[in-house]
Amino acid sequence: MSDVILDGESLTPAAVEAVARGGETVRVAESARECLRESRTRVEDVMATDEAVYGLNTGFGSLVNERIPEADIRALQTNLLRSHASGAGRYLSAEEVRAMMVTRVNSLVKGYSGVREVVVDSLVTMLNEGVHPAVRSRGSLGASGDLAPLAHMSLVLLGEGEVLEDGDRVDAAAALAAAGIEPLELEPKEGLALINGTQLTTGLAALVVVDAERALQAADAAGALTTEVTMGTTASCDAAIQAVRPHEGQQATAERIKRLTASSEIVESHRNCDRVQDAYSVRCIPQVHGAVRDALDHLRSAVETELNSATDNPLVFDADRVDSRSSGGESAAILSGGNFHGEPLALRLDYAVNALTELAAISERRTNRMLDPNLQEEHLTPYLTNDPGQESGFMIAQYTAAALVNELRAMGTPSTDNTPVSGGQEDHVSMSGQSALLARTAVENVASVVAVELLAGNRASAFVDDSLAHGVGTGVVRDLLSSAVRPWEEDRPLDDDIELVADLVRFGDLGERLAQAVSERQRE
Repeated sequence: MSDVILDGESLTPAAVEAVARGGETVRVAESARECLRESRTRVEDVMATDEAVYGLNTGFGSLVNERIPEADIRALQTNLLRSHASGAGRYLSAEEVRAMMVTRVNSLVKGYSGVREVVVDSLVTMLNEGVHPAVRSRGSLGASGDLAPLAHMSLVLLGEGEVLEDGDRVDAAAALAAAGIEPLELEPKEGLALINGTQLTTGLAALVVVDAERALQAADAAGALTTEVTMGTTASCDAAIQAVRPHEGQQATAERIKRLTASSEIVESHRNCDRVQDAYSVRCIPQVHGAVRDALDHLRSAVETELNSATDNPLVFDADRVDSRSSGGESAAILSGGNFHGEPLALRLDYAVNALTELAAISERRTNRMLDPNLQEEHLTPYLTNDPGQESGFMIAQYTAAALVNELRAMGTPSTDNTPVSGGQEDHVSMSGQSALLARTAVENVASVVAVELLAGNRASAFVDDSLAHGVGTGVVRDLLSSAVRPWEEDRPLDDDIELVADLVRFGDLGERLAQAVSERQRE
């Protein structure tokens, strides 16, 4: 296990996952430390003047015009964390908190937030020692950033609030002492810098990206397997069709289905049959999965940018970098702006949820074609049973998939909502935190829907002539599923099987095995 280096420039969704789920430790690059020191010096220079600067010696939100006496400036930062730690709902999981923490550190070390090194070092130590603040999941409006969740996280730095240990809430002061971390006394600007940003949204979005991309890969594999066991054709994935409508995602998906089914004797066995076309759920895999692929690429691009952005307000610059006429009466080195607004992620997260809904919808329709006696091929039995009527087989597994698709369709688009707050000062918000939380649920639902299709496809393969070989990739899928779950021999609960395969989808085991098999095939 190696450290993830945080330099404010190179954090990736994969690295966020490594810290959040894999428990990898983090370290701040020396170059970033120099940026931190320079930024803090600029803040101290401004504090030495009598200038009113938002976040340093004024109130917050609609109280911006309230000037804070010098003797109360440090209390101002502490009060900010205490008052803003007012979320609701379930507590974030450890992986969600860690994702938020690592993205917060990476944003701070860019050197535009004006915090001391000790603030960053305390967060780093908390991450590395497994001190996970108890963070309420609801309360963010996505502008001025994810205030309430970040306040719950940051309050622990002061030895206040609570942390989660094995599901129990523990006093923060005791947890810090056990980890050898001294509680902080915040200096000017630091409380605001800790909570003003998009790090709940960004951390969760990074996990959504990696999970959704895996779900898409698994859906490709499920679709390829369904194509085989329903005696479908891969002619619809021919490169000539894609070339005259060259969307990148469509082309990539078609190529992937062809690779997964390469050398499939099942596909070859009926190439010259009388069936002219497959149903849309099979024939249009390149177009639908491809559109989802393009949507997820769009989200990934925004997340990769946001992971390495400064989302604080105000931001601290070298005076030579800014036009003093744009300073709004503040120091030319400290500018108020709106980088905390989560819209760049909120819109794309909602778009991704819509795309994932369609991925689940087409997967559920393919499952139905394997089960429905009015639609399935002659070699299959109703609901893939041994004794139709006496047994129900996979009937209710398809119900579960349908229920999950219904939930996906009901999720809505939080980014199109707006509730003005703070006396009208913050009159347009993004709701990006809600978008990220819903996207997390969407990925979980899709993984389960795809898991149902994979299980049904694996069961349906038992009705195919066992002398015919599956494709390079579909054979790997069938082998993995057959080794992971008990063969279906008679009616039994399938809930554990669905959860197990959904985890194979979300956490990459299926994708890794497929990538290895296809790579080995290409080297032959």
